[in-house]
Amino acid sequence: MTAHNESRFDFSDSVVLVTGGGSGIGLATADAFAKAGATVIITGRNQDKLDRALAQLPENRATGVRTDIGDPADVERLVSTVIDRYGRLDVVVSNAAGYVSGEITDVSTADWEALRQTNIDGFFHLAKATLPLLAQTGGSFTATSSVSGLAGDWKGAVYDATKGAVSLFVRALALDWGPRGVRVNAVAPSLTRTGPVAGVTGNAELAAKFEERVALGRLGEPEDVALVFLFLASDAARYVTGVILPVDGGTSASNGQARV
Repeated sequence: MTAHNESRFDFSDSVVLVTGGGSGIGLATADAFAKAGATVIITGRNQDKLDRALAQLPENRATGVRTDIGDPADVERLVSTVIDRYGRLDVVVSNAAGYVSGEITDVSTADWEALRQTNIDGFFHLAKATLPLLAQTGGSFTATSSVSGLAGDWKGAVYDATKGAVSLFVRALALDWGPRGVRVNAVAPSLTRTGPVAGVTGNAELAAKFEERVALGRLGEPEDVALVFLFLASDAARYVTGVILPVDGGTSASNGQARV
């Protein structure tokens, strides 16, 4: 794993749940929380992938629970497992997500339903099951949205719609749960080097087109996003809720016109 600066944060005695923790942003986030002292539970649908991820995480700091986040019964089982083992829940990172691109006429109904089940239904089930527990600990619920949940992409209607739903879920839930002591926020990464978008990030010509739009001149890495999750869950962000925080190297600073 790439070295972080987790030492600025202290999550000792905290129990942190990271969905989609088997790779990419989720794995980097789990690693960062574990190195900051937390007990971390990661989830995913593939047990082999979870086992490989656990082998990369700090020893005795992380466990994995195979979970289909789009299945409400599976989510209930996950949460019961966490409470039975640890007795509390302090931070939730709702990161599990799918990705589909293409014009709406090219996206099959089956692909849309699968995307919706993970990106929207999964968020719903997880929030419903964990927010009452976070109210008991004064905890933090954070989610992975996207810059695609703030504005549109070419050939991105279906994916953008799901991330837009996450962004508005977060804002509305922040209103409902703030009075109960729970902060609800999201990060909004731009194109980040993860498996689902490897076809873009691994293509030098395509990647260069994206980098032209990034003020910092490079694509995001999972570790860039992970540290922002730590900030949002930390006491340093104790007065921050309902925020969709772009982690995009300055991409959203542009009005969209070409660089000249």
